[in-house]
Amino acid sequence: MTHQYELMVILSPEIDERQVAPNLDKFLKVITADGGTIEKIDIWGKRRLAYEIQKKTEGIYAVVNFTATSEATQELDRQLGLSEQIMRTKVLRAEEAIAMIESEKQRSEEKAARKAARPAKPVKQDA
Repeated sequence: MTHQYELMVILSPEIDERQVAPNLDKFLKVITADGGTIEKIDIWGKRRLAYEIQKKTEGIYAVVNFTATSEATQELDRQLGLSEQIMRTKVLRAEEAIAMIESEKQRSEEKAARKAARPAKPVKQDA
């Protein structure tokens, strides 16, 4: 049974940005060989990291949307983890990602509603 997934990869900043897509294609062959499909590859480019990873402050971000079996996805994640060029990976099922976005949106709306319902603080007036 196939599911939709979203993969976020942070690659080493030493890689030439033109080589990111060919490097990812090597790993994504696991998905296509198992009968999965690659819907979209979105390369964000070099970005500053929130915290150091492997003593690096920058990384090249890429997001890949694909459909595959869970076995092929696990194998992809395993192979990405073995590569020295890959600093971090995160694989999410698309349904989970959508649910996370929805819950975050609902939480922020509830917070805004509570803030709006709070009585206004009285303004000090000078005599």
